[in-house]
Amino acid sequence: MSRRLQQIIPSHATSDGAGVSLRRSLGATQGARVDPFLMLDEFFSDDPDDYIAGFPAHPHRGFETVTYMLDGHMLHEDHLGNRGDLMPGGAQWMTAGRGIIHSEMPQQESGRMRGFQLWINLPAAEKMKPASYCDIRPEDIGEAELPGGGLVRVIAGRVTLANGEVAGPVQGLSTEPLYLDVRLPAGGSFVQALPAGHSAFVYTYEGSVAVGSPADARRVPTQAAGVLGGEGEVELHAADGPARFLLLAAKPLGEPVVQYGPFVMNTREEIEQAVADYRNNRLTSA
Repeated sequence: MSRRLQQIIPSHATSDGAGVSLRRSLGATQGARVDPFLMLDEFFSDDPDDYIAGFPAHPHRGFETVTYMLDGHMLHEDHLGNRGDLMPGGAQWMTAGRGIIHSEMPQQESGRMRGFQLWINLPAAEKMKPASYCDIRPEDIGEAELPGGGLVRVIAGRVTLANGEVAGPVQGLSTEPLYLDVRLPAGGSFVQALPAGHSAFVYTYEGSVAVGSPADARRVPTQAAGVLGGEGEVELHAADGPARFLLLAAKPLGEPVVQYGPFVMNTREEIEQAVADYRNNRLTSA
């Protein structure tokens, strides 16, 4: 059995934070989600006017945020006293839980800023747990060359290749996430087994990717998310030249999702409580 391309979610230009230009695929509408993934943003610009204002201090509750940097330098700070330098090839994994107030601000005045922010939902039983933060340096991310050329970087989960297993620094979460950054040369391919029942999608950020065997493959164009259906492994091919893409999978929660800006809970009443807690400086209290 193999996974197939079920749906394409194109990205749309928007802005967030204090005016950072970005493209949003998952999360652009309420229907554009892949449980437990809530949102995926790609930011990419050589113009400092597109990113210099950054993401000043703001709250979250009820989910996890993952920032993965390709180029540029951002500084994370939060109310817990955590500081993290987001450098090229590095990442941060932040669990908002009950509540966190953090900022991500550019540490450069010119040059390229490029990366992704992913939101992953938390199960109801974990939405009010204490917040936590993990700074992931580039050298901590598992990396391996692929047969026939190419490279895979493992931020979360693990992959088994012909030359052994490669594990990422993030393990043991209830949603069992797999987060891969894959780079293929022209004509290159990548096959990855995915756990039964897990939701999965691929996001192409350079070139285009064909999903499936060469005889019946369907393409995911640049800057679009391809939702994968079916079960088993996924077969991915670089189409029309080299390709770079993210491959993400996780255990779906199957729970109601009620979102109001930076708060994601299960009921409207819980959202109203989150807003009240934030307004009354109780969002981050134990």
